Amino acid sequence: MKQKILFLDIDGTILLPDDSIQDSTKEAIKQVKEKGIEVFLATGRPLHEIMDIGEELRIQSFIGYNGAYAIHQGQDVFSEPMDSKMIQFFIDTAEENDHELIMYTNSKNVYTGMDSANTKTFIEHFHLKHNVHYESMYIADILGVTVINLGVNDVDLYEQYSGIHLSPVNIDGFRDHAFDVIQEKVNKGFAVQTILDLLKFNKEEAIAFGDGINDKEMLQLVGESFAMGNAHPDLFTYAKHKTTAVTDSGIYNGLKSLGLLE
Repeated sequence: MKQKILFLDIDGTILLPDDSIQDSTKEAIKQVKEKGIEVFLATGRPLHEIMDIGEELRIQSFIGYNGAYAIHQGQDVFSEPMDSKMIQFFIDTAEENDHELIMYTNSKNVYTGMDSANTKTFIEHFHLKHNVHYESMYIADILGVTVINLGVNDVDLYEQYSGIHLSPVNIDGFRDHAFDVIQEKVNKGFAVQTILDLLKFNKEEAIAFGDGINDKEMLQLVGESFAMGNAHPDLFTYAKHKTTAVTDSGIYNGLKSLGLLE
């Protein structure tokens, strides 16, 4: 069956460690678009911080906040804010344990604190610009959360809340202390299924590439799934294929193996 849609994670999948994009990746995306294949960027990042990447790749369709918000060809598709009681639990837990939260609305990055070296490094690495301190007026609009400064045994403190798990940010320097909150019901897989239903595509017509544990639901859902060579070791179980690393034309080589590139 002909593939009709492609979902691409960003960090560690499209972006190199220096935040650039290989020419082979740009060429691969260009060729599949010329074949009429829809391309979505599917990320844990806030969408208001990645539009420059979309412009560089000429992509106008996005899944952000680990599946809580989606845009198709510049038009909003859905928005699923997190439960306010859950957010308050995260805030209280972070305060009690000297952690810091970065919470994302559709226009702001909301912080419980910006003082730690880890949070400052996170802001710098991901080029976060629309930053504000937390106020209660934001609690109903939170689409995603990253927890910073966690220790080895701190993940369990948050996973006491039912229906969520924490996924390490799969970037050098962050894996040990920065974790995204992933919901069981609203995640990249949920978003991909919603998009497929909207566009009336079957999962067998969909392709996805990822490198982090937050990509596992997405990779499980599509017909052709690729874990990058640099992926978190636990992700390979959930992917149909393993491609080369982001530094070694992983997207290009994966798509070529499907016969989609010249």
